[in-house]
Amino acid sequence: MFYIIGLGLSDEMDITLRGLEAVKSSTRVYLEAYTSILMIQKERLVFTLNLARKEAFYGKSLILADRDMVETQSDVILENAHKEDVSLLVVGDPFGATTHTDIILRARALNIPTRVIHNASIMNAVGACGLQLYNFGQTVSLVFFTDTWKPDSFYDRIKENAELGLHTLVLLDIKVKEQSEENLARGRKIYEPPRYMSVPVAVSQLLETESHRKSGILTTETLAIALSRVGGGEDHQRIVAGTLGDLSMHGEEAFGEPLHSLVIVGKRLHHLEVEYAESFAVDKEKWRTVAKDLYGCALD
Repeated sequence: MFYIIGLGLSDEMDITLRGLEAVKSSTRVYLEAYTSILMIQKERLVFTLNLARKEAFYGKSLILADRDMVETQSDVILENAHKEDVSLLVVGDPFGATTHTDIILRARALNIPTRVIHNASIMNAVGACGLQLYNFGQTVSLVFFTDTWKPDSFYDRIKENAELGLHTLVLLDIKVKEQSEENLARGRKIYEPPRYMSVPVAVSQLLETESHRKSGILTTETLAIALSRVGGGEDHQRIVAGTLGDLSMHGEEAFGEPLHSLVIVGKRLHHLEVEYAESFAVDKEKWRTVAKDLYGCALD
């Protein structure tokens, strides 16, 4: 059996009981390590025989699965999975990335039985900011711009959501085990340091795109909510609300540690959403004023 198991959002204890049982039954356990990250280091997950220390929660050694292994060497992961249990652990929920759908299809093509064990992901935990999940439209990804590559297809999705008054969850880019253009061209397996897009960079790119597209959906007065390490508790989770202009004025440290996400608030805004998110606002009075005057939200 090939298991693909969601780990949830925070640390090793977020795995479900069903997922933990699958891990314990597996002869090999892979940890997918590039579409997202846990809030802990790999070493805390690894089994130890030192009885003087607390046994690591999963009770298994882990094999790190990078992009190359998952996307081009899936046969290594799936080897013998038709006659023994093999698990692939992924942060969040298994269907939060297209890559995971692809490896399930490959397993099925090899007649390997598969089972998906779900968990929380940012797609539903984003409700922690106070916005209602049923008021969200399409989710988009925002990648790092370069001098020669500034894709803006995300803008059309945000615009479609905005026209319906819906919120947009923007997933900010992660660069893990990436090669420079030079090293890629020369075939050198030299990788750049990991990079995680910050909220100020995301806001800058959104406003830059608006300056070219000129539809008026992303302005300095557009309400937005930044989230980091959702599910990590008071020590890790950070939520900051304001206009895009407000958020652009704050340094990266104001938004907590990565990973970061950003919500563009839609105009089908309920007063309970405004009131809940107000506790996260950098300027509470301005938050309410913009919600009332520009978004037409009825507030007492």
